[in-house]
Parts: sequence; structure tokens; C-alpha cells
Amino acid sequence: MSRVPPLFFLAQEVESLLGSSDLLLETLPEKSIVIMKTPINCVWFKRDLRIHDHTPLANAAQSASVLPVYIIEPEVIQAADFDALHWQFIQESLLDLQFSLSGLGAPLQVLRGSAVDVFKSLFDRYRFSTLWAHEETGNAITYKRDKAVAEWAASESVSFAELPQNGVVRCLQERDGWSKLWEERMRKPQTNAPENIACPDGLKSSAIPTVSDLRLSKSTRKIHIRGGETAGLEILQSFIQSRGKRYHREMSSPNTAYDSCSRLSPYLAWGCVSMRTIVQAVRLAAGERMPKIAARAFLSRCHWHCHFMQKLESEPDIEFHSFNRACEDLRINNNGTSQRLEAWQNGSTGYPFVDACIRSLKARGWINFRMRAMLVSFGSYNLWLDWRLFKDWLACQFIDYEPGIHISQIQMQSGLTGINTLRIYNPIKQGQDHDFHGAFIRRWVPELSAVEDAFIHEPWKMPEHAQIESNCKLGVDYPLPIVDHKEAVSHARTRFSELRKCDDYWQSAREVMQRHGSRKSSGNQNRPKQSRKKSDNQMEMNLNDS
Repeated sequence: MSRVPPLFFLAQEVESLLGSSDLLLETLPEKSIVIMKTPINCVWFKRDLRIHDHTPLANAAQSASVLPVYIIEPEVIQAADFDALHWQFIQESLLDLQFSLSGLGAPLQVLRGSAVDVFKSLFDRYRFSTLWAHEETGNAITYKRDKAVAEWAASESVSFAELPQNGVVRCLQERDGWSKLWEERMRKPQTNAPENIACPDGLKSSAIPTVSDLRLSKSTRKIHIRGGETAGLEILQSFIQSRGKRYHREMSSPNTAYDSCSRLSPYLAWGCVSMRTIVQAVRLAAGERMPKIAARAFLSRCHWHCHFMQKLESEPDIEFHSFNRACEDLRINNNGTSQRLEAWQNGSTGYPFVDACIRSLKARGWINFRMRAMLVSFGSYNLWLDWRLFKDWLACQFIDYEPGIHISQIQMQSGLTGINTLRIYNPIKQGQDHDFHGAFIRRWVPELSAVEDAFIHEPWKMPEHAQIESNCKLGVDYPLPIVDHKEAVSHARTRFSELRKCDDYWQSAREVMQRHGSRKSSGNQNRPKQSRKKSDNQMEMNLNDS
């Protein structure tokens, strides 16, 4: 099933980013065909910015000179789901990759332009025989780009060798047996980095542009996560040796998650460390350097990581359409949408724990999974926002933005699959459960720093004298709740109850289950169950208020 790229990616907009659509190939020698005694292989780095467990690189270096290439594509970096935050991490990763490749003898070529145009120019000069790359599960832009590169390669009789790099299976027909395939890939030996690499004569390392060079809006965020394979492997070791010991107990609270969670997600998203490297390292450490219960909890999430990416790989249209097509217009034409969306994005909803999580995410570029789920739940159920209104904005807040996981999770947390429990998070209860004394709230919502513990999760209950004592006048210093939680949940329950009366909803749910549903018994607990009533064969769902 093909994807249709958004209409707002027009050619003239792409050209305007760099001022011209001309390729910037400053690092390459004069425009003449390079004649080599040995064949040349081109290695295309995308979301795989590493040298260890990089099979395309290792294969390319075995019998030929290697031309390593990374392409800065205007259409990609100008897209609505791309942010300067992402480029900052990518730039750091490229610098690390450039250092590693130069040490092996093959300077990295960082070029700008459309992928097809870049490869045309490179092929004119180097006549490489094979283009090596990893498969990528990206957005509609990169999906269309990969197809175009494959067509160009075929037209020039260039072999385009795309290899898997995680548990996502391309051209998967059904989910039966997927878990077994994932396990087989994780158990395979890692690919060693080449000891040295031959390359075409005259290549020099390219300059790697900054955020300003690319004319991206500078971010004021102070990110403590550094890009690159070197940093990623250090983060992996610190997680195994110390930080991950309480992972299973401390991953849910934002007070403890920043240290106890692995923080490997950015390195997986941009391919600085492979999933296989991480899985094998944690399995080796389980029971010795890391408690088995913590390792088990983490490894299950490695499995789910690929499980959700597989959904986008199998059905690219979910980038723009609901899993369950009966939900397509569920939250369309909602009055007051822009005001509620703005309040949510600014962290000024009047719900302290929600606002603290939003502000923390915007400042750090990362927040733990449970809080991400709560934020989407609040936006979807309490504010009744359509997921397409905020998916790109959220993507720009996450330094670990992975399209497959991002899109699948937003839809699932918004109740749009038809096969998962509707998880409606109670923002007050979540705050009391995971930030009982309000330390996280006070850190990120300083307006409430002097509010007593008794009112920190529900400041609207403060009497006037308490507002004066805490220097927090409700409606002035801190907003009153933008919606009433109980009323919002009641509205959401009613709308979904009405929707579930339609046969189209259940027919679509069965199709979603067949294509995307987990086949692991441990993952079936929240899956809708077949009704035992003889009158129909529909599926049942629970409506939880967590």
C-alpha cells in the first residue's frame, strides 16, 4: 500500500530552504569519472549512524572500495515532524560517525539535495556497482524517497541492497509468527565493524552543517543527551551497570524515570546503537550486573518497540488515517479546539501534573512512556482533540522521535484501534500516584512552588487565604482547569459507546486485529475479547479511568 505525501510539501518550498535545489557537493573531486581498479560500493547512512553491527557497511567493505554517504534532504528537514532538536542530535551523531569512518580510511560524505539527484551525481563520477543501505520505517516522505531511489537504481542497473536492522519485517503478510522472527534476528551474532576500509582516491571528510547553516529555528532547550555511537554505548553500559537496577520499579514516575530508564530510545531512533546490540548486552547482564526482573521488564519493551514500528511498516496509511476507519471523523469539527490545543501545548491546562509533564518534555526533549501516554490521553479524551492536530507537534518535542512508534502509540492512546482497552488517564490520580508530594510539579510549574501538599494536585480547591499564603491567585497566577475531568470522561464514554453500536466499527476492528494485533499471550490482556453472546460476534472493550 503506497503512501501519499502531504500536499504542503511543494517543490518550491523545498528549494526555498537552501535557496536553490542545486546539490552541494563541495567535498567531492572535480566532475570527472573516477577510475578504480577495484569496484566501488556506495553505503547510504540514514537512521543507522554507527559502524558496529552495521551489516551494509561490513558487506560493502569486503570486496570493494567504499563511498560512505549521508544525505541532508530538504524535504525531510523542512517537514512538519522535524525539529532543530533532531538535527542537533543527528549532527553530533554524524561527527562521531565521521571520526570512526575516517579512522577506518573512508571519510564520510555529507551532501545536500534530493536523494535521487545526489545518487545521480555520485554515479556519474564513481560508477559504483552496489548501493548498500538499511531498511527504514519512516514517514511518507522517506517512504516515497526510498521507492524513487530503488527505481533510479534499477534504471542504471545498480544493485540496491537494503538489509533489515531491527525486528521490523518488510512485506510481512500477517502477524502470525512475527515474534519468532523478531527473536531469530535478536539472537543472530552482531556484525563486526571492518578493521579498515578502502575508498576512492581524493575523498576528504565533509563539513557537517549546524542548525543555523540549515536555517532551522534554534532551540532554547538544554538537552543532556549527546548524539553518537560512542555516547550511546556509554549510556547502555551505565544502564546495565547501575541505573537500570530499579528500572521495573522506577520507570513510571517522572521523578525517577529520567535516571532509571535506559534513555537509549534516541540512539535506537537514529540508529547509533542497534537493537540487537542492546538486547544481547542486557541479556548477558541479566542476573549478574542487572537484576533479572529489571532486565525482563526492559527486554519486553524492546520487543514492543519493534511491534509498534511494524504497524507503520505494514500499513503506511496510518500516518494520515485512523487504524479503525470508523473513527476517522470522531473528533473533527470540535468547538474551541484551537484554545484547548494551545493551552495543552503551553502547559497551562490548570491540571498541575499535566502541565508539569508538558513543560518538562519541552525543556528536556524526553519524558517517560507513562507520562507520554497520559499527555496523549488528556489531549484526546479530556480536550477531545483529533490526533492529527498534535502528532507533528509532539514529534518535534521528542528527541527520540520514531515515526512507527509515535503514530501507532498516539492512535492507540487516543482509542482509535478498536482492539485495545480505552485507557483514560485521570491526571489527578496519576499525579498522586507518581508525584505524591508534588516535587515534580513544583520544579516545572513554579507558580505552584509554595502551594501546600494538600492542594498541589488540585489547586482549584484552595480557599482564598491559602491562595494568598502561596502567592498563587487562581485564574491569575495559575489557570483554573480548562475542562472538568469527570464531564470530559463522561462525554468520551458516551461518544465511544455510540460508535461501538455501528457494525462498521467492529468490522474494521476485526481487520485491525488480523493485521496488527499481537500474537503474544502476554500481550493479549488488554485486547478486546470475543463476545460469547449468540446474537453477535462482536468484540468487547473496557473503559478504564487510570
